[in-house]
Amino acid sequence: MKTGAQKGLDGYALTWRLPVIFWQLFFFVGPLLFTIAMTFFLVKNYRMTEAFEMKNWVKMMGKGYFWDSYFLTVGLASLSTVTATCLAFPAAYTLAFKVSDNARRWAVFFLIIPFFTSYLVRTFSWYVILAESGVINNMLSWIGFGPYTMLNTKFGTMVGYMTLTLPLVVILQTLSLANVDRRLIEAAQNLGANGIWTIVKVIIPSAKVGLIIGAVFCFILSFGDFVAPYYLGGSKPPTLPIMIIDTTKSGQQWPRAAVVAVVMMVTLMVVAFASIKFAYRKK
Repeated sequence: MKTGAQKGLDGYALTWRLPVIFWQLFFFVGPLLFTIAMTFFLVKNYRMTEAFEMKNWVKMMGKGYFWDSYFLTVGLASLSTVTATCLAFPAAYTLAFKVSDNARRWAVFFLIIPFFTSYLVRTFSWYVILAESGVINNMLSWIGFGPYTMLNTKFGTMVGYMTLTLPLVVILQTLSLANVDRRLIEAAQNLGANGIWTIVKVIIPSAKVGLIIGAVFCFILSFGDFVAPYYLGGSKPPTLPIMIIDTTKSGQQWPRAAVVAVVMMVTLMVVAFASIKFAYRKK
């Protein structure tokens, strides 16, 4: 049986958990349930009416353009995740092992600064750089190259994704690598492992959880981003976030847009839970 002190402790712990529980209920579970319920509504005369029919699901799941957009969004988000992870690792490794603690703190601070500015503003700034008469093409013209079309392409979309995700991935990887036990690295080197094998066999497995979490955050942000594919990628063909906007503008079809949103949330949950399970899996 629990003592009075234990019961008091449970009540104290529950008191501090309640704000988190209510936050999740009101701002995640509630809207999620409402979105799922909306997928069964019908639109008549540009007004939603309560119903419980599968017409919206059949309509959206049976369209080829929906699956084209789905696989395009998954592919771009996956490419963004791989690119950001590979670009971030050398920078994070340098910050974790090659610089002083003070320099690392300043570097993390400067990586956080871009988040003080609106992501939309940072995205629009790429117009000046990527345009056919922009900075990059002007520099290339000096050596006889270009102009190259970089806006309204998948390359432009990836630039926008990197603007959104790369600083965050570098920060998460740096924090994870900085916590690797240095004694393991010294032991590997004493046993004859060179730098590459030490990274592959010791550092990456030891920092696996943080590296995977950084990749998951990158995938989630890229998968749900509307700004980069719309303003830098040209929105043709549309990704799923753009399809949601287009669907709501087409006859106020909020229920069909809700179908797209639910598919996106299910995909993200599957990716997140599968990644976390892999991250914490033990041999």
